[in-house]
Amino acid sequence: MKNDTTALESIKHFYESGYDILQTAESVEGFFVSDCGILFARNGSVEEKLRNMLDAVERINKRMLSENYMLTTSIAYGHFNYQGKIEFQGIEKNPIYGGAYVRAFLDNETGKPKLQPGQCRICKEDLPTIDLNKFERLIEKNPNSKHYSFYWNVNSEEEIANFERKYKNSYSLKYSGMLNALKSQTR
Repeated sequence: MKNDTTALESIKHFYESGYDILQTAESVEGFFVSDCGILFARNGSVEEKLRNMLDAVERINKRMLSENYMLTTSIAYGHFNYQGKIEFQGIEKNPIYGGAYVRAFLDNETGKPKLQPGQCRICKEDLPTIDLNKFERLIEKNPNSKHYSFYWNVNSEEEIANFERKYKNSYSLKYSGMLNALKSQTR
């Protein structure tokens, strides 16, 4: 965001949303640093952890959307460690490490295709086999893809195709608007 006031307001909403939702989320914990929310689930089967994580992600995205902010979300499975270290006044060290954290971070920053606002995806790498039929709105767009896509913003899988069409059209409209702005100023 280009404006400090707007950026600070969005981060405030993000932290408040995350805090409120994680207080009631089932088996999902997390913390927020800068513009990142780092959520993790410790208890239950892989499918239970993923279901709980997706529920928390959906609730945070919906809360942020109600304030006109869009998030991108990458989820990875695997080892993750967050530890408090030696501290003294003025310095606090809390390293975050593990393959899951690194994969989710890199996927969000440089993954292909690039994550767009509002999108949520799960990295397949190191993810144990899951039964997609047990998850509504979690789909595999392409068997060769490195991701599953989670459509937190629709109510059923039947709505996904219509949403995808509208989302793609919004990008066309964005570029049409830019083109019109450029043409209107060209003499």
